[in-house]
Amino acid sequence: MNEHSVDETNNAQEQEEHKVEDPELRRLLVPNPEDLPLTPPSSVEANFVSYFAPDFMKPGHDQYIYRHANGLCVIGLAPTHVAFKDEGGITTIDFNVGKSDRSGIKVTGKRKKNAQHLESNSALCKVCSKDATYIVRCCVKGSLLEVNDRLIKQPELLNSAADREGYIAIIMPKPADWLKVKDSLLGLEEYKKLREV
Repeated sequence: MNEHSVDETNNAQEQEEHKVEDPELRRLLVPNPEDLPLTPPSSVEANFVSYFAPDFMKPGHDQYIYRHANGLCVIGLAPTHVAFKDEGGITTIDFNVGKSDRSGIKVTGKRKKNAQHLESNSALCKVCSKDATYIVRCCVKGSLLEVNDRLIKQPELLNSAADREGYIAIIMPKPADWLKVKDSLLGLEEYKKLREV
C-alpha cells in the first residue's frame, strides 16, 4: 500500500467519524436557516431578562429593569416614559439628588465598599427636558454599584439608545429583596400588551 492510498483511507475514516448519525444532534449542530431569526439577538436580549415597572410612583413614569443571571439589575427609562414625549427630548441628567451626588460614588472591591444602599423609591437622578423635570427611581431595593456618568456629558444617549448605552444605573439587590419586587414587575410581553407597543 503506497502513502497516497493510506492518506485517502485516513481521510475517509475521519469523514465517516465526523458524520452525525443522530438526527436530533444534527438538528442542534446544524440549524435550519429558515428557523434562524433575521437579526441575531442583541446582548441585552441574550444575557438579560427584561422587566418593566409601568407608572412607577407616577403615571407615565415607566422604567425597565434588565436582570442578569448573576443578579445585577440595570435600571433605565422604558421607551414609553413620559420624558420621551416632550418636544426636543431629554436635554440634561442630574445625579445630584437629595443629600448626595450619585455620580460621586466609587464602589471598590469584592465586598462593594462604598456602595449606597437604596430603597425601591429612592431617587437615582433627575432627567430634564425643555419643559419638565422627572425623577428616576431605583425600582429595586439594593446596593447602587454604578451610575452611567456618560449621561452627564451625553444626555442624548437617553434619546437615541435608552435601552443600551443610555441606561441610568446598576443595582445589586439581595435575592430576598428581588423576590419581593419581582411579582410587581411586568415581563416584556405583558408590558408590550399594556402599552400597545
